[in-house]
Amino acid sequence: MAVRQHTRIRRPFARLVVGAAATLLVSAVPVGAQAAPRPAPSTPGYCTSASNPQLADRLSKDIASTLSGRQDTVAFAISDTRTGVSCAYHSTTHFDSASVVKATIMGAVLRRAEDEKRYLTTWEDDNLQQMITASDNTAATNLWKSLGMPRLQAFLKLAGMNDTQLGADGYWGLTQITADDELKMLDVYTGNPSVITPAAKAYGLGLMSQVEADQRWGTPFGAPAAVSVHVKNGWLPRATHGWRVHSLGIFTGAGKDYRMAVLTQDNATESYGIDTIQGIASAVHRDLNSAVGGGTSKAAPHARGAETPEASDGSAPFGPVAH
Repeated sequence: MAVRQHTRIRRPFARLVVGAAATLLVSAVPVGAQAAPRPAPSTPGYCTSASNPQLADRLSKDIASTLSGRQDTVAFAISDTRTGVSCAYHSTTHFDSASVVKATIMGAVLRRAEDEKRYLTTWEDDNLQQMITASDNTAATNLWKSLGMPRLQAFLKLAGMNDTQLGADGYWGLTQITADDELKMLDVYTGNPSVITPAAKAYGLGLMSQVEADQRWGTPFGAPAAVSVHVKNGWLPRATHGWRVHSLGIFTGAGKDYRMAVLTQDNATESYGIDTIQGIASAVHRDLNSAVGGGTSKAAPHARGAETPEASDGSAPFGPVAH
């Protein structure tokens, strides 16, 4: 997408020190593997919880209700530390990443600073801010090139993202992702203690909480007012499988700690994919928060069914990529 001019936000955690070595992994997942749309099961068992089985059952049914009749291909992975509820559907199916891979790029940049036992440079900080808050593609390309494939692969290994394959020839928006791996990536910024430091986690969450208002649709839809929202979205049309529309969300504060990765493709329009994601998100926020006294819910800036510009995030060309 086009670069947007906006005021630079100074953050007290922009300087961080980190350290430890990483190893390399070359993924064996084939690029471009896509699954055909499959209907949701009539008696879904999307969600499980040893401590809250009734809640898990209710959430499964509510997600099934919101997906009823939808025509796109959907995958999701959801985890709530507080209630012990976890949900998954087609969570190992591969999708083109579009701009959600930018959260992974950020994690690799933070880990590089840790490995080199130094602060982020001003150049890194500037590009990270543009890449996450405005989804700027030039900044993403700058950081992708500066990292190089070996360091990016090392980050995937550390995060346990073994089913992710990085986009070839600089096409980072065509990185092959799964909902399971995207949830592991979100865990890097929350529960996983082995990839980046607490200071780096705070930095990443800070940027994801400052995403521009017109990009705060998707998983934040219906989040209670007291919950802190951290989001990164992607929206990309291609010559096959229509629009890829994805949303990653981390929700903390007020005693809450849950994460969602929702991936879609085969959408006729961007709006259709957003509507699918926000139906799932609404059920998740309502059920998880009602279970623990979550307070009043609020609508996200993008209401279900509202019109969107239907403009690509620009993370990859529309047609086939020539090799």
